Amino acid sequence: MHPPHFLPNAPHLADPHGAGGPSTRACAAQDAPWVVHVTLAQNGVRLEPMTASHVPALAQAAADGELWRLRVTSVPAPGEEAAYVATALHMQAIGTRLPFVVVDEASGQVLGSSSYHDIVPAIRRLEIGYTWYARSAQRTHVNTTCKFMLMAHAFEVLGARVVGWRTDNFNFASQQAIERLGAKKDGVIRGHALRRDGTIRDTVVYSMTAGEWPEAKAQLLYLLSRPEKQFLEQA
Repeated sequence: MHPPHFLPNAPHLADPHGAGGPSTRACAAQDAPWVVHVTLAQNGVRLEPMTASHVPALAQAAADGELWRLRVTSVPAPGEEAAYVATALHMQAIGTRLPFVVVDEASGQVLGSSSYHDIVPAIRRLEIGYTWYARSAQRTHVNTTCKFMLMAHAFEVLGARVVGWRTDNFNFASQQAIERLGAKKDGVIRGHALRRDGTIRDTVVYSMTAGEWPEAKAQLLYLLSRPEKQFLEQA
C-alpha cells in the first residue's frame, strides 16, 4: 500500500476567488490559506477540485441510483446540479469549504463528490462531508480510499489537530461508515438542520484527533489491503 500522491498546482483548477478562469498556481480560498487546491490519487481513485465544468458528470453520477430520492442526503436532483456546484464554489470562495469530485482514474468517470468543510485555520480543525457516490461505486473500496486520502492529507500535510464528520440521525449507513474509519462519536445536535423534504433532522457528530490518527491509519491500510469483494461483504 502506497501513500496517496499529492499533486498541487494542477493547471486546470478554478480560481477560488470567483473569477472562474484557470489557474496554474496553488491558490488559497479567501481568508483560508491553510487549505489550498490539491489533487489526491491512490488505488485508482482521484480526488480533484470541483469546477463548473464538472456539472454534467456529477449529474450522470447522481442519476446512477437516483440518489436525490434519498431523504437523508444532499445529492442534487435533476436540473439542480449547476446550483449545487455554484453553492460549493461560493463556499470555497469564502474559505469554508474545498469541494472535490471523485474520479475513476482508469475510465475518467466521475463517481461522486466529497469536501473539506467548516474549515477553521485558527484551531487547525476541519470536517469531511458533503460525500456521496454513484450507486455503482458504493460498497467498494472507493469510499475508504477517499476518506484515507482526505484524512492523511489533513493530518500529515495540513497538520490538522481535529477532523470532524456529521451526518443525519437516520443515515445509519453513513454513521457506520464513519465509525469504521475510527472516528469517535461526540454526540447529537437536536433539531439541527432542514432535510430536503422539509423535516428537521438531528445531527450526529463525530471527530478524530491527530493523536488518534496513527492507529486509525493502520486499520484503514489493513482494510484497503483486502480483496475488493470483502468491501461488499462488509457492507
